[in-house]
Amino acid sequence: MKTETKQRELKISFQSKEEQRCPVCETSFFREELLSGSGRLIAGPLTDELHRLYEPSAKYGDVYPLAYQATVCPECWFTSMDKDFDSLPASCKDIAFADRDQRVNDAMSILGDVDFRESRDLRSGTASNYLLVRCYEYYPKEFSPTIKQGVASLRTGWLFDEMEKKYPGQHYDWLSTLFKKKACYFYNEAVRREQSGKETLSGMKNFGPDTDKNYGYDGALYLTALLRFKYSFHENQDLRENTLGEAKRTIARIFGLGKSSKNKPGPLLEHAKELYHTINKELNVVDDA
Repeated sequence: MKTETKQRELKISFQSKEEQRCPVCETSFFREELLSGSGRLIAGPLTDELHRLYEPSAKYGDVYPLAYQATVCPECWFTSMDKDFDSLPASCKDIAFADRDQRVNDAMSILGDVDFRESRDLRSGTASNYLLVRCYEYYPKEFSPTIKQGVASLRTGWLFDEMEKKYPGQHYDWLSTLFKKKACYFYNEAVRREQSGKETLSGMKNFGPDTDKNYGYDGALYLTALLRFKYSFHENQDLRENTLGEAKRTIARIFGLGKSSKNKPGPLLEHAKELYHTINKELNVVDDA
């Protein structure tokens, strides 16, 4: 009895009572949800990428909230954000079904053996976010798939950072950088498509990018600039200067609005201001803010 009670107390997730049905292969399953009380999550600092770090709990160890955000069919590995899972258009289902073996093989080639019928861990949580990037290719523009691929790519990069800490020397740091570069592309492409009218961002209700706070559209603009600064054109100085100039103008929009609005999140403004000064320093420009 004592052992059962202890196991119950140490649980970090539970199976939802609501049955899900995969829109691609029609498998029924129960979604795994994260428990958040009783000291399971000990919030640490916020990074410049708006990623909330968590301290290990003496009782529960490391807990990774991002590992539980994606809904994954345990049979065909079709994956989406929770609210989109049941809404895959019928016209897209054949494409998703035909890609089944390839997405499973690709995920396993990166992360090894994963079983989504078992409780999530860091490895399967990372795989679930990779699958999000993959599976939003199936969704039409009304779902704002590009920005969702950007958020999923960034989260995948963060989880690969954790993989590198836990399993050093297996090139997970390289994979982290790769997915952050993918995030850079998707964020820039999403903003470009939204500004040109090719793809709305209205299908994204919570921009995150992490699970603790929604930094909204301004957060997406900030990350577009930050990711450009970190991951774009380090080998070509002319292209880099042009990119940094665009990033600086993007940040100036947020920074200027923030001065006159009490609704802007303070941490976002602080990070935006720091990035603005850092870009000016690289461009050898005297700060004008």
